[in-house]
Amino acid sequence: MKSLAELQAIREKMRDKVVLREGSNDIRVVVGMATCGIAAGARPVLNALVESVNELGLNQKVTVSQTGCIGICQFEPVVEVFEAGKEKVTYVKMTAEKAKEVAESHLQGGKVLEKYTLDEGEL
Repeated sequence: MKSLAELQAIREKMRDKVVLREGSNDIRVVVGMATCGIAAGARPVLNALVESVNELGLNQKVTVSQTGCIGICQFEPVVEVFEAGKEKVTYVKMTAEKAKEVAESHLQGGKVLEKYTLDEGEL
């Protein structure tokens, strides 16, 4: 960086992603980012969710954040979706492509993608 103006330009460019992760909106999406999650590929999943929420214009409705261990390492990467008045949805063995699909179907359209969820019988 050569100047304060260049630093401010970078800050403005990244502002949407930072605000998205720190917000307090109607839907909260949490990605497990403990060592097991990161090793299984959680970072691209988190990035895909943040980008998809921005692209779909869901910034005012959806908050994407990260957490530590969720406790089901064999199913990593794990994404949990919390909505007020609804039961938590746990998506397992996620990829960046699946995360984009979840953003479109569940976060934007309200339809849970059961094919990616954890069935209680699997625990």
